Amino acid sequence: MNRVRLLTPGPVELHPRARLALAGPQVHHRTEPAREAFRAVRRGLAAAFGTEGEVLLLTASGTGAMEALVGGLFAPGERVAVPVSGKFSERWAEIAGALGLEVARGDLPWGQPLTPEEVLGLMAPGTRGVLLTHSETSTGVLNPLAEIAAAVRAAHPDALIVVDAVTSLFLAPLALDVLGVDAALAGSQKGLMLPPGLAFVALGSRAQARLRPYGYYLNLDRERRVQEKGESAFTPAINLVLAARAVLEELLPDLDAHLKRKRAYLERLYAIGEGAGLRPVPAREGVPAPMELRTPATAAFHLPEGLPFEAVRDAFLARGARIAGGQGALKGRSFRISLMGHYPEPEADWAFGVFREVLAELL
Repeated sequence: MNRVRLLTPGPVELHPRARLALAGPQVHHRTEPAREAFRAVRRGLAAAFGTEGEVLLLTASGTGAMEALVGGLFAPGERVAVPVSGKFSERWAEIAGALGLEVARGDLPWGQPLTPEEVLGLMAPGTRGVLLTHSETSTGVLNPLAEIAAAVRAAHPDALIVVDAVTSLFLAPLALDVLGVDAALAGSQKGLMLPPGLAFVALGSRAQARLRPYGYYLNLDRERRVQEKGESAFTPAINLVLAARAVLEELLPDLDAHLKRKRAYLERLYAIGEGAGLRPVPAREGVPAPMELRTPATAAFHLPEGLPFEAVRDAFLARGARIAGGQGALKGRSFRISLMGHYPEPEADWAFGVFREVLAELL
């Protein structure tokens, strides 16, 4: 079978160190080598999140971590604010509603970066928390987390700020403690360049103080106590933990350069697309969003009138690459191309060339 490279915002092209680690012998998860790896990954992820708090590993998808945080930090009947402007912010609202919370939901145009005023407009007195999406890959938006967090802290100092960082960890700068973010989550199959199966939960001091027992498998209160010993409450995806340690050893010492490279890739993708006449999805009132409000996780473009996504998808596939279509409200109306995975510069140049060829063929 011919190799098809992933230009999708998850899953992504794996890091070579991950592949090598996954090819190693099976390690039992209740042994000291496994505990050492577990501890190392928790420390490395804490550095990447920019927190001195706890980072917990879950054998789950990012959605599992979202549910664990909502259930662990808020009781049924408590009010949370959720600004919805894409598929994954919508998921926050769905999870909070399913767990019996009172959801102050704000439905905003998809592709529109959030403003602090829009978020504060959802937060009545007594709101216990706000659930935010930093990098909204369904639309290509990178929401201004620093400005929003500062505004929430000033106006509602008791409300917890909980952030979906699934596609911003290892792709955009994160400093949870500096920003005043109380809790965040991410997953393995995005910026860390691993297969799916691991989720990461970062808990600052205020979130840890608020943590309550929730459920059985997704009980972060129990996981926190067990993971202090270098283990998890249930069988972990230890092979992925070993792979995560291997990748972290390379990424962390050079993280700033890595983030700059991913940002440069994004700018080239948009330069190619907009240069050919494509309209970017991230925008406000028809005006394209500035580059700093576009997530390095993916470039998102509106499909030109009369051009179906299937034609774009097939043109990429004919050249050995797979892209992603729009989601939710943008399904059939947009496409997304991502260099989130392992793409050294020569391979990134190949991807840019494929993009140019497809646009020359179809437009």
